Amino acid sequence: MARPSKYQPGFAEQATKLCRLGATDKDLADFFHVTERTLNTWKKQIPEFLQALNGGKALADAEVADRLYQRALGYTHAEDDIRVCDGVIVTTPTTRHYPPDTTACIFWLKNRRPDLWRDKPDPTNDDNAPPPVKVVIEVVNASVPDADA
Repeated sequence: MARPSKYQPGFAEQATKLCRLGATDKDLADFFHVTERTLNTWKKQIPEFLQALNGGKALADAEVADRLYQRALGYTHAEDDIRVCDGVIVTTPTTRHYPPDTTACIFWLKNRRPDLWRDKPDPTNDDNAPPPVKVVIEVVNASVPDADA
């Protein structure tokens, strides 16, 4: 008879939340006090658990991708400017603009279109490369003059 599973119905919801925070399978196994092998067994045997993991990870990845995209293009958001004037706290609604971030642009393009934006272009994939040139060196007289002469 097999041992009873340590899995509990509430684990799926906890796993989703942990995955949204960036937890890896190792982190999840540590949190649930099981091995990664047990975690993989749960993924195979409990579809709800697998869906919770995939959903949490996909949502976290999508949010990060969205933030990277916003940072690459630049973005604007509303915020409050809080100051003390003559002993009175004054709150002024303002709009803050963040300009496009070149590093985020480069990162995005290298990962989304590596064929066009890699650091070192692949020389085997260049249709405009000139044809190779054959160089032939013909040795006519290879004798070395005598140093004593």
